[in-house]
Amino acid sequence: MSDFMLPDIGEGIVECEVVEWRVAEGDRIEEDQPIVEVMTDKALVEITAPEAGVVTKLYVAQGQIAKVHAPLYAYQAENDTQEAGTTDQANEPQTPETVTVDSSPKVSEPTTVATSTSTTWTSAGKVPASPAVRRLVREHQLELSAIAGSGKDGRVLKEDVLAHLNQPSKAPAQASSQVTQPPRVEPLRGVRAVMAKRMVEAASSIPHFHYGEEIDVTDLLALRERLKPRVEVLGERLTLMPFFMKAMALAVNETPIINAQLNAEANELHYYEQCNIGMAVDSKAGLLVPNVKSVERLTLLEIAREVGRLTIAAREGRVDQADLKGGTISISNIGALGGTYAAPIINAPEAAIVAIGKTQWLPRFDEQGEVQRRAIMTITWAGDHRFIDGGTIARFCNAWKGYLEAPETMLLHLG
Repeated sequence: MSDFMLPDIGEGIVECEVVEWRVAEGDRIEEDQPIVEVMTDKALVEITAPEAGVVTKLYVAQGQIAKVHAPLYAYQAENDTQEAGTTDQANEPQTPETVTVDSSPKVSEPTTVATSTSTTWTSAGKVPASPAVRRLVREHQLELSAIAGSGKDGRVLKEDVLAHLNQPSKAPAQASSQVTQPPRVEPLRGVRAVMAKRMVEAASSIPHFHYGEEIDVTDLLALRERLKPRVEVLGERLTLMPFFMKAMALAVNETPIINAQLNAEANELHYYEQCNIGMAVDSKAGLLVPNVKSVERLTLLEIAREVGRLTIAAREGRVDQADLKGGTISISNIGALGGTYAAPIINAPEAAIVAIGKTQWLPRFDEQGEVQRRAIMTITWAGDHRFIDGGTIARFCNAWKGYLEAPETMLLHLG
């Protein structure tokens, strides 16, 4: 029997939360079969089996914390199992009782190992359900075993939980109204725990300077509509994010200090040639900020591909560590969720971040004093006021705004 040690799955990560076991004790496993999903402070990681065999023990329960380089589960390798069976047969005494073949059917004991994962969950006394469904059950303080599952092998679905909640309560209404329910307690772990720590550090150690502006994106929206069919033919999706990023990289050329970072001792400025622009993504694991590398060298189409790839990966909680490192400036598109204004917190050690509000069609005066219907977007910058002053961020924002309001001017700087 061998112990599988939790490997080092990321720089500086010493522990992770067990999100879901894909197997139970007694299950037969194959090489590279998914065994368990764990949540680090960065993303969701799937761990697979190193070789075929049988799971003999799960050391860490679902929802508990596993330590790096500590036993995660025990298993008996397939070769060991076969060798053990061969040895037992060789040493078994050849008596009439052992060589007699009984053709009558055998009745399986209740503890017999099941052959499928879903059946094993049931035989082990656990109700099959996804992590999202289990989270919903916990939020409403329900027992998973009390909910009838309509999925395969009795799997409890989200619809089953909602139907259970809609059932009339058996307790008297007057009695239930007098009972004060205790608050639900949930440990702060994984990405959310790291976000809490870093936001406190950034807000308390970096003096923030906020700067707001309106951007007229009427012409930008029209350009995107003209380009969308060509991009969709190539199997890509064109949002406004690639334009924001490309314009930002061009504006950095005019104000390089925006792409600089202050060292830990706060006595040196490090200027970066690469413009690695991060984008905040609201994932199921918490807030993740993957970044598109070397935006200054990429075309709009290449940026769109990277934005699409990173967005999908982040929402699934499976972003590579390399995509989360090396950011130099960030964008928070709060407008995608309907907000018009936000005061963002800098993603340290970066020097600046911008929050983009939703686009609104509003009346505005043109140069002749006539009222026109224009697409207006509110944006808010946050800068590290230790070395970025108001004038610097205003000049940078004006350059960025100029490219977005007249997107054709970006053509002058494309290689």
